[in-house]
Amino acid sequence: MAPTSPRGFEFYFYCAVLIIGVVGTATNGLILYALVVSKQHKKHPLIVNQNILDLTSSFAMIITYSVKLCNPYLTGPFGKFLCVMMDGDNLIWWANSGAVVNLAGITVERYLKVVYPIWSKNKLRKWVIYLAIGISWIMANVSCVSNVASKYRASAVKDGICFSRHGFVSNVDKVIYAIWDVFSFYFVIIFIFVFCYSRILAVVRRQARVMAGHGAAGSSAGQAQSNQIQNNIIKTVVLVGVLYAISWLPMYIAAILIYVYPYALPGVTRHRMYFTTVFVGYSYMCTNPFIYATKFDPVKQVLLRMIPCKKANQAV
Repeated sequence: MAPTSPRGFEFYFYCAVLIIGVVGTATNGLILYALVVSKQHKKHPLIVNQNILDLTSSFAMIITYSVKLCNPYLTGPFGKFLCVMMDGDNLIWWANSGAVVNLAGITVERYLKVVYPIWSKNKLRKWVIYLAIGISWIMANVSCVSNVASKYRASAVKDGICFSRHGFVSNVDKVIYAIWDVFSFYFVIIFIFVFCYSRILAVVRRQARVMAGHGAAGSSAGQAQSNQIQNNIIKTVVLVGVLYAISWLPMYIAAILIYVYPYALPGVTRHRMYFTTVFVGYSYMCTNPFIYATKFDPVKQVLLRMIPCKKANQAV
């Protein structure tokens, strides 16, 4: 059962998430602009799709928490629909589910290009990449529709107040839903990160040893380039895999406790547990675009040219 109005802890949380949404929308829009200006959007469509999904998630935060802060009087079918969409942040999770799937797609694409370069050059066509983009949006829609359908029958609007909950028939349904959610969007994604990037790093190190063993002219430059590639891979692993695991782990632990715990937790406890753990995950959406996009020198150059103090120093 949702609170009648945001007060105290909830009010400050709503304001904080609204700020995160504004910052995330600005940063994702900025990176997307830099990708287009530097013409990198044609070379890396999965990166562009990641920014679009993160941009959508951030903008959904603005919409969702602006509505929550306004606390409108809900009535009729539209009021019930708004109740279901806003409660539980379904609009945000709609885009975020696709973003998680797309992250896995980016990882698999890099894995294929590095570990199986000849095969990927012949088989990894543009239509395959666009198919992966389509799958990320399909998974986002499937996740959102299933979540809304589960809540719609069990939710109600009374005296302008939203009463929203999942329509689980039994505790077994709750356990199955929790396992599917945590397994699909956390453990599977972490496994893909660890497996793919460990294989990529192994291949790059093997190539570096081969180049060092030849000792031919220009090998120093090749060794330096190989070391740079290794460093970029390690940074990507840390920033993507570890940051994703740390950011979303508290929320999934809270989800397991809420859905699997045999006794109903008090409403205030559930809300505060959700608010506290999901805050870190929402912050991750704002920083995520810089993890991939700023790896490209043309994108970094566009961003650096937009810094006013840098322009002033160059003019002097």
